[in-house]
Amino acid sequence: MSLNTSEDAAGFADLALRPELLHALAALGYEEPTPIQREAIPPLLQGRDLLGQAATGTGKTAAFALPVLQRMSGDRRGAAPVALVLVPTRELAMQVSQAFHRYGRDLGVRVLPIYGGQPIGRQLRVLERGVDVVVATPGRAIDHIGRGTLRLGGVETIVLDEADEMLDMGFAEDIEAILDGTPEDRQTVLFSATMPSRVDRIARRHLRDPVRIEMGREATAAGTGPLVRQCAYVVTRVQKPAALGRVLDVEAPSAAIVFCRTREEVDELTETLNGRGYRAEALHGGMGQDQRDRVMGRLRNGTADLLIATDLAARGLDIEQLTHVVNYNVPSAPDAYVHRIGRVGRAGREGVAITLAEPREHRMLKAIERVTKQRITVGKVPTIADLRARRLELTRAALQESLLADDLERFRVVVETLTDEFDVMEVALAAVKLAHESLGGEADEEEFPEVAEVPGRKRPDLRGADGREGQRGRARTGGMTRIFLGVGRSTGIRPQDLVGAITGESRLGGRDIGGIEIADRFSLVEVPESAAGEVISALRRTTIKGKKPTVRRERDPASRADGKKAVTPGKHG
Repeated sequence: MSLNTSEDAAGFADLALRPELLHALAALGYEEPTPIQREAIPPLLQGRDLLGQAATGTGKTAAFALPVLQRMSGDRRGAAPVALVLVPTRELAMQVSQAFHRYGRDLGVRVLPIYGGQPIGRQLRVLERGVDVVVATPGRAIDHIGRGTLRLGGVETIVLDEADEMLDMGFAEDIEAILDGTPEDRQTVLFSATMPSRVDRIARRHLRDPVRIEMGREATAAGTGPLVRQCAYVVTRVQKPAALGRVLDVEAPSAAIVFCRTREEVDELTETLNGRGYRAEALHGGMGQDQRDRVMGRLRNGTADLLIATDLAARGLDIEQLTHVVNYNVPSAPDAYVHRIGRVGRAGREGVAITLAEPREHRMLKAIERVTKQRITVGKVPTIADLRARRLELTRAALQESLLADDLERFRVVVETLTDEFDVMEVALAAVKLAHESLGGEADEEEFPEVAEVPGRKRPDLRGADGREGQRGRARTGGMTRIFLGVGRSTGIRPQDLVGAITGESRLGGRDIGGIEIADRFSLVEVPESAAGEVISALRRTTIKGKKPTVRRERDPASRADGKKAVTPGKHG
C-alpha cells in the first residue's frame, strides 16, 4: 500500500479504531482497510465469534490483530495473556508477532512468539514477566501449558490462523485441548484458506453463533476480475527443467516460488536453473534457521529472484514482491494448490499460478478445478517465436523506461557523430540490437514437441491392495524410510499422536509423513530418508503419551509382528 499523508488511515478511522492504532497504521502507510478487514473488524470489536475463509495475503492478520489491540485495557500488569493466536509454523508465528508489535507499538503491547526450535529458557523468562499476546504453534503451546508456564485463565480472545494447515500437520488433538482449557466466555476467531469437514467440526463445537466471512481470490480491489491467472502445461518428466526455463523466460517474473515435492528435487532444480543463468535459491527442511533467514533475505532484497522450495519449508512465508507461483508437479491435494496460489494476487496486485503436469497428471487438474471452482487454462509450452516476441517486448520496455528517465544527454555526441555517416533510423536499429543482445538476445533453443494426455490412461490409483486410499502412493520408495518407535496400541498410541509428535518437534508436516503401522508394542512410521536423522533425534528428546520411547531406524522390515494397524497416510489429523 502507498502512503498518503493527507488522508492518513481515513478508512480505518471509519471503523472507530483508537487513535494509537490509527497513528501506527498511518505510519505504516496503510490507507484503507482490505475487504476482509472491513468485514471482520466491526463484529470482532463487538465481541462476536468469527469464522473466516481467506488465504494468506488478504489482510487477515490485521483483521484479527486490530480488534484484539482495540479491546485491550490500559492496565495490563498481569502475567497471563489476554489473547492467544495459534499458527501452524514458526515463520508465521514470527510474522504475526511482528504485526502485533507494529500495530500496537503506541500501546506498549507485550507480544511473545513461542515455537519449537527456539530456546525455551527465553520463553519461560518472558512468560514469567508477563505478556499480553502469545502467538504459538500448538505443540509448543501444549508444552508450556503442561509446565504451567502458559496460563489460559485470562484469555479473552483465541485465534486459530490457517486452521486447515494446523489440522494437516496433525495438531487436531492439541487444538481441542487448548480450546477446552480456555474460558467458556472467550471470543473465538477461526481463519482457514479452505473449509474441509474437520475445520467445520471444530467451528461447530467451539464457536458460538459466529459471523461467517468468505473472501474468494477472484475479487480484485476494483471488483473487475480474478487477481490470479492460472495456467498449466503438459510436459514429460524429462522435459520439465527445460520447459520451466522456457516458461520463466516468457513470464519474466519479478520474484517467484517454484514448489517441488522433495528436498532432492529442490536441490537438483536449483542447480539446473542457476546453470541456465537464473538467480535461484533452495529452501527445504534440511536447512537450519540461519540458512533459511539468509535465503529469504536475498529474495527480499532482490539478489535472488527464484525460490525453489518444498511445501513445508514455504509454509507461512509472506513475500511482498512475489508475482508467480509455479507447481513443478501437480499438488497431491487441492488444498495444497489453494495454499500455494494464495501467495500471489494480494493487496490488489495481479499474480500468476503455473503448473507443470505430466501426461498422467492431466486429469488431476480437473479435480483441482472442481474443488476450487476456478478454471486452469491448459496451454502449449511457449514456442521459440513466443520467446523471441517476449524478449523484444522486454527490450522495448527497457528502452521506453530509459527514454522516460531523461538522462540521455551525455550520449548525444555519439548519435550526432554517427548520423553524419548513417541514417538516424539505422543508428537507432543498431542501438536497439545492442540493447536486445544485452538483455538475452535471440533464442537458440529447440521447439518442444506437443504432449497429449495418454489415451485410456487413468488417474493414478492411490489405493493399496486392501483398498485403503494412499497406501501405494506412500509406499517406501522415492527416498522414504521407516522409523521404529517402542510404543504401540498397548500404551494407547494413535496415529495423530505420532504425527503430532513428529510435526511438533521437527520441520516435517503431515503431508511429508508416509504410512503408519501400529502394533501392540511398537509402531513404524515412514518419513523422508533425508529427514530421518532429524526426526529420530527430535523424538528421542520428547515424550509421547507421557512415555519416552525407544526410537531408531527399522532394522528388518520383513519381521513385523502380526496384528499391525495400517493407517491411511495424509489422514492422520
